Amino acid sequence: MKNSVILLLVIVLGISASAQQTPDFKKMRYDDVFYLEPDSTRNTYNKIKYIPLGQDSAYYASVGGDIRYQYIVTKNNKWGDESDTADGYLLSRYLFHTDIHLDRFRVFAQFQSSLANSLPDPSPVDENTADIHQVFADVNLLGKQKTKLTVRVGRQEMLYGSQRLIGVREGPNSRLAFDGAKVFLNKDNFKSDVFYTHPVANVPGAFNDKFNENAKLWGSYNVFNDVPFIQNVDLYYLGLWKRNSDFDGTEGRELRHSIGTRIWKNKGSWNYDFEAVFQFGKHAGTSLRAYTLSSNSSYTFQDVKLQPTLGLKTELISGDKHADDNRIQTFNPLYPRGAYFGLVALIGPSNLYDIHPSLDLALTKNLNFGIDYDMFWRWSINDGLYAPNMQLLYSGQGTNKSFIGTQLGSNIEYDPNPYLSFVLEGSWFDAGAFLKEAGTGKDYLYAAFTAQLKF
Repeated sequence: MKNSVILLLVIVLGISASAQQTPDFKKMRYDDVFYLEPDSTRNTYNKIKYIPLGQDSAYYASVGGDIRYQYIVTKNNKWGDESDTADGYLLSRYLFHTDIHLDRFRVFAQFQSSLANSLPDPSPVDENTADIHQVFADVNLLGKQKTKLTVRVGRQEMLYGSQRLIGVREGPNSRLAFDGAKVFLNKDNFKSDVFYTHPVANVPGAFNDKFNENAKLWGSYNVFNDVPFIQNVDLYYLGLWKRNSDFDGTEGRELRHSIGTRIWKNKGSWNYDFEAVFQFGKHAGTSLRAYTLSSNSSYTFQDVKLQPTLGLKTELISGDKHADDNRIQTFNPLYPRGAYFGLVALIGPSNLYDIHPSLDLALTKNLNFGIDYDMFWRWSINDGLYAPNMQLLYSGQGTNKSFIGTQLGSNIEYDPNPYLSFVLEGSWFDAGAFLKEAGTGKDYLYAAFTAQLKF
C-alpha cells in the first residue's frame, strides 16, 4: 500500500508539472475532449493526450488512465450473517485506454485490472485480474460539426441519466460494460441513443470476460435540453431479457419493458432530479407490473460561509404484493450504479421506500465534507430485501416487519488538483426490525480510504 501511494504521488507530480490545461475528466473516459485544444502539443503531458497521426489535425491518438486504491474495513458483513475480514482488505483498479481518431472513424480500447488483496472469496466484481474492458469502433455518418449521427459497435460502457437504471458501476472495483451496437444523434439541444446490447459477464481470471448469452438490454434514450420552465427532460424505453431471474421464490425467464421520464436541473443554487418509471412484461409465465417514483432536490447557499448544500432524496419502489397471485410487482433496477443509497452498496433499489436528507460543506477550495442519513422501509411486507445486483438478501416470507433500518454516512474529500483525489468515508447501518427477524440483525460498520489518479 505504501509503495502504491508513493507511485501515485510521483506520477501526479510529474503530470501537474508538465500539464498547462485544466483537464475535464468525464465519467466515461471516451467522452474526454480537453486534449483537442490548439496548444495541446506544447509539453510532455499534453503530447500523450494529443499524438498527431499525420498533417491533418483530425488524425490523432490519445492515451490515458485511471488508478484507484481502496482500503476497506467492515464489521458485521450482511448484518452479522457473513464473516468479516479482521484487518480489512485492499482493492486496486487499473484502467488504461487508447483513443484513435481518423477523421470520421474512431477506435477506442481500454484495459482493466481489478485486484482484491486479503479479501476471502472475492466476487468477479471485486477481482477481475485482467481483461479488455472496452473496445469499439465509431463511424460518424454525417461529418458535420453541429449535427452528428454516429454508429458504434463493440464492447462499451453506457451511462444514462443519474444512473438509476444504467450506469458504469463506478463504486465497485470492476466497472460494467456492454457488448453490442448503438446509434446516437447529437443535434443542438437534443440527444437520442438507440442500442441493442448484452451486459458483459465478468469471470474470474485473465482475458476471459465472455459474451453474455443469458441477458440482453436494448432501448432508446432521448434527452431534451433547455426546455422552458423545467430545464431538461429525458424520455426513454428500455427492454430487458434474462434467461433466469429470482424474485423471492419466483424463478424463471424474464422479459421486462421499462418506460420512464426524468425532469432535471443541475446548474445554479437549486437543483432537482425527478424520475418516474413504469415496468411491464412477463416473468416465469406470470404478468409483471412494477414502478418507481424518485425525487432528489438540493439547494446551495452560495453566499454563505462554507457554501452549505442541503439535499433531500426520497424514493418509492414497488415490491410484490402477494406471492401466489400470478402477478409480480417487484421493480428491477436493471444495471444501476453500485452504491445506490449513500456510500455503501448494501441495499438495491427494489421493494422499498426511503427518506434521505444530506448536508455538504465546502471547507476549502479543495476540501469538502458530506454527511447523510437514510431511513429504509420495505414497500411490501410480502416481498424480500434485494442487493444492488438483484440477488435476494432476505426473503420477505415469514415476517411482517417493514422497517429495514437507518444508515448514517459521512465523507471528507480532498482534491489537491484535477488529477488526484483522496476520500475518507464511513457508514453505520443500524439494523431495524425486519433485519433482526430475517437474519442476525447486527449493526453494520464500514470505513474506507480511497486514493485515485486520473490522467
